[in-house]
Amino acid sequence: MKILFGVQGTGNGHISRSRELVTALREEGHEVEVVISGRKEEELREIEMFAPYRVLKGLTLVTYKGRMNYIETMFQLDLARLMSDVLTLDVSGVDLIITDFEPVTATAARLKNIPSMGFGHQYAFCYKVPMARGSIFERYTLLNFAPARYNAGLHWHHFNEPVFPPVIPESLYEARLVGAEAKKVLVYLPFEEVEDVRSLLEPFDSHEFYVYGKISEDSDDGHLHYRGYSREGFLRDLRESSGVVCNAGFELPGEALHLGKKLLLRPLDGQIEQESNALAIEELAYGMTMHRLDGDVLRSWLAKPGSEPLHFSRTVRYVAEMITNGGWDDLTRYVEAAWADCGKPE
Repeated sequence: MKILFGVQGTGNGHISRSRELVTALREEGHEVEVVISGRKEEELREIEMFAPYRVLKGLTLVTYKGRMNYIETMFQLDLARLMSDVLTLDVSGVDLIITDFEPVTATAARLKNIPSMGFGHQYAFCYKVPMARGSIFERYTLLNFAPARYNAGLHWHHFNEPVFPPVIPESLYEARLVGAEAKKVLVYLPFEEVEDVRSLLEPFDSHEFYVYGKISEDSDDGHLHYRGYSREGFLRDLRESSGVVCNAGFELPGEALHLGKKLLLRPLDGQIEQESNALAIEELAYGMTMHRLDGDVLRSWLAKPGSEPLHFSRTVRYVAEMITNGGWDDLTRYVEAAWADCGKPE
């Protein structure tokens, strides 16, 4: 089958889980071409395995100091360029378009009447999962930014809905055997200013914090260890940490839950997906949340014991099998099989 796979490039989580599914689909014998949008090509990291791929402008959400900036986002929109990319996108011979919240491929599928599948966390919100109230605009954007005919949504719990478990990088299945350092904490707050993160962490010198985000190169300042982007280094620090402080995205919290790392989430203000994720974490009692960089909450969280690993299944195997078998309308069978394999250490 010839598959066109759209990846939202604004978040490393989209790239991480799409990398796993693209690999699985190619191993199944499918011809997969990739479109990445939302970030300049020179700003993308470790995307070589997607080749052949194309990078398009797409749509980008703008943030500032931990809050969505909708005014600046509107100024950044280039709808003429978006529609030009949609209309000129070569989809000849394509049997299926898969979109991980990527708007160019999703729109092309609708306009050119090609079967499409939404793959990712955002597509879980088509079902009855915890969702923050938000505004009408926020809800509409979440559900219509990159819609698809079929949905392979992902979440940390099934909520008795046909959503798959999270996608975990293959290397993290072996990592469950690696012992964690009790005082090591991974911090990933890319929407916050580095100085604000430093001010939050500096008083807690009984712990070693490994900080990723708006950092260009590695440096150390006492118990604060700043790290530039490195997928290998990031996953190593995740494996070795006892806990994770991060924004309320989806992929990293799922990896932390899989490994049994305690979680403290800081949702991006005004971003309904992240606010919904914080709500779900609290409802499931999987971690703590803070709605600003709050030292009192951090102190309480650091004193808490660790968590038990959730041992998520290899979700991409079930999604790839569903796609290969053409079972796009038979979602429940594959979802139930994926959840049945959760909680089983290998």
